[in-house]
Amino acid sequence: MKVVAIDQGTTSTKAFTLDEQGKFESVGSFNHQQIYARAGWVEHDPEELLRNVRRGVKAAGPVDAIGIDNQGETVVAWDSKTGKAIYNAIVWQDDRTRPITEKLKAEGAEELTLENAGLPLDPYFSASKLRWLIDHVDAAKPLLKQGRLRLGTSDAFFHDRLTGTFATDVTNASRTSLMSLKTCEWDPELCKLFGVPPECLPEIKSTTGDYGTIGKCPVTASLVDQQAALFGHGHPAKITFGTGAFALAVTGKIRVDGSKFGILPTVAWKLGDAAPQFAVEGGVYNAASAVNWARSLGLFKEYSEIEKFENPSALARGIVFVPALSGLGCPHWDRAASGLWIGMGLDTTASDLMQALLEGVAMRAAEVIAAMSEVTPLGPSISIDGGLTKNPYFTQFLASAVGKTIVVQSSSELTALGTARLAMLGAGLKASPPLPAPKAEIEPDAPISQGLKTRFANAIARSKDWK
Repeated sequence: MKVVAIDQGTTSTKAFTLDEQGKFESVGSFNHQQIYARAGWVEHDPEELLRNVRRGVKAAGPVDAIGIDNQGETVVAWDSKTGKAIYNAIVWQDDRTRPITEKLKAEGAEELTLENAGLPLDPYFSASKLRWLIDHVDAAKPLLKQGRLRLGTSDAFFHDRLTGTFATDVTNASRTSLMSLKTCEWDPELCKLFGVPPECLPEIKSTTGDYGTIGKCPVTASLVDQQAALFGHGHPAKITFGTGAFALAVTGKIRVDGSKFGILPTVAWKLGDAAPQFAVEGGVYNAASAVNWARSLGLFKEYSEIEKFENPSALARGIVFVPALSGLGCPHWDRAASGLWIGMGLDTTASDLMQALLEGVAMRAAEVIAAMSEVTPLGPSISIDGGLTKNPYFTQFLASAVGKTIVVQSSSELTALGTARLAMLGAGLKASPPLPAPKAEIEPDAPISQGLKTRFANAIARSKDWK
């Protein structure tokens, strides 16, 4: 059996093939435009995303099945009759709906979203974005009256256009604030709270199963990219360092309530007719995006420049970076926070700023892991993947920050690998091929002292509610 995995991410769409012997190959990568219409707004052209998904499938050549993962929480509205999107996709990073979520929070509605969906009121999640589309896109309400408005996360748009199946999977639905974690169905109370008509939403299906065909090839797996990465790791706890940094840890058949610690319960996956597996999740909105932003400012040219530093830790020297360029995610949930460097003097160099930036991303990831540890045992190691894991300074500092062994995976494309393995299972293969061996295991050196953790926490406090 040979399958293709389409990894539709925040900045690009990648395609990989996997066969039963475990041969995993890249067959295409296609970037797409980032649209910043206003400050805090992040959009993509849904037709461009769709074209790139098609290009990825075509690049794979003949295969037995297709798996698709997508950027979670990103939403699309479209016309069921024509299939055309009526507005750009609103991306997970977008915070235009903060007035909506703040108003609901002031009205005491967060208790309901935490209880039913397991999610706080934050623009990150899909429901408020879907409401915004209804209220602000001229075509939305006429289509709603005609029964032609379709709303969903980007996966539902892809499936509807590519296979004629108007469906989403349970992992995507669990990120909308509209699905009950008890029933894994759309929740009437939540739909009413956000003003999202449930008749406009797709059917919720298992992660593996029948999503129709593209040409004659079946789509047998669909899920959020971060859950795909978790499956690809084959490890109970992982952090993927991509545009943002997203940590997930499997909790099994039990939903764990981490709201006291800012940790979110979510669905890890649902394989066919089996019971759903749950996880806890925590996200840092800016990881590689912060590094690339700093590069665009001219703070460094080549990535090799930031792989080692002559001076001791920037944090130890009092120079701190808070990677809140898109606000603070878990466990703070403050979209009004802003990125900052603090502790600079006339002797501070660009190298110092970059050292602080890498350390800041690691410290934020460590905050998430610490919060997770309050609600579920994580074991002695954390598995990591993504572009930043190629940086030896970052990975060593991360090990010290979390106080655990860091397992660096040999592939930086575990999202697609997880999707491909799930597509095989969805196509009827009894067991996926073996996972590749890790690249390295990094032990903590000198642990981060409580004083330095307090210093970072003080910088976090200064970044909060800035906007």
